[in-house]
Amino acid sequence: MLIHQRVVVERGTRSGFPIVVAVHSTALGQAIGGCRLAVYHDWRAGLDDALRLSAAMTAKTALAGLPNGGGKTVVVLPGGPAVDRQAVLYDVADVIGTLGGIYVTGPDMGTGPDDMRIISERTSHVLGLDGGASPATAAGVLAAIQAVLADRFGSPSLSGRTFAVLGVGRVGAAVVDLLAAGGATVLASDVDGSRRTVAESLGATWTDPRSCLTAEVDVLVPAARGGLLTAATVPTLRCAAIAGPANNQLDEPATADLLHARGILWAPDVVVSSGGIIHSVATDLHREPPAQVATRIAAIGDTLTGILDAARETSSTPAAAASRLAGFLIGEPTVSTLAAC
Repeated sequence: MLIHQRVVVERGTRSGFPIVVAVHSTALGQAIGGCRLAVYHDWRAGLDDALRLSAAMTAKTALAGLPNGGGKTVVVLPGGPAVDRQAVLYDVADVIGTLGGIYVTGPDMGTGPDDMRIISERTSHVLGLDGGASPATAAGVLAAIQAVLADRFGSPSLSGRTFAVLGVGRVGAAVVDLLAAGGATVLASDVDGSRRTVAESLGATWTDPRSCLTAEVDVLVPAARGGLLTAATVPTLRCAAIAGPANNQLDEPATADLLHARGILWAPDVVVSSGGIIHSVATDLHREPPAQVATRIAAIGDTLTGILDAARETSSTPAAAASRLAGFLIGEPTVSTLAAC
């Protein structure tokens, strides 16, 4: 198991909020990972999240074929009144600037391209200013879903298939749109009830989050916050497969075994969700043309197919197969945190 290369926890000089930057590995190159603004009950919970998510980014970049390692920024927000967003983001930029270029950030939960532009006023170590990460993530999710359908049902076709999309933010809404356009029947939900109008305008049927999670569908698509799959929720699932962009879907590694025992195919989220980071790195760092970037994102389906085949050949879970492959690519026996990401 890789030990984190560097972890910084500082209180923002302007905002007063705890800012965590976790650099997991630069074995393959500069670490990359998004900037997350979220409410936590304690700064230690934010630290734990940053450690898990940065380790997942190491696996994600390796499996995506990128010459980069993994990192993450987490800002621990208090609940309650609105915060001075510019002050928070300037604090983030200043902390990243102290790392000497070993880590570059981008959009994540709670942040978007506008926020990255504010960060870029104080540091050049930032990606995702063009707003293309969310559509690219959704395109990668679609490629992964088609690989799952081919593995599970013998055809990648969306037509006539049923999906439950839990989370209708920027990425989730784009996934709903792609699925509906492909002829699928889509059920959707979000803890934010205002997203109902968006979901229904894209052709989805709205329901409550609990019903969405336990719906009898071909594929469940987690597209919100992680920790959704637990020892308590797995027995309630009525889907054949799970493939979505949410990070940290499994509450712990053993949950992958519970899904496997129930015959539910779980596609590792570090693969499914990698379209956005592929887009940002290929576009912003390597200046690759759009067609080449699109080809890289489409290859997510091939990567996932290889992982599913390897899992079957070794009678293991897809999580274990992905962990072994990521470990091989970065020169470690395994990336043990992968199954919990």
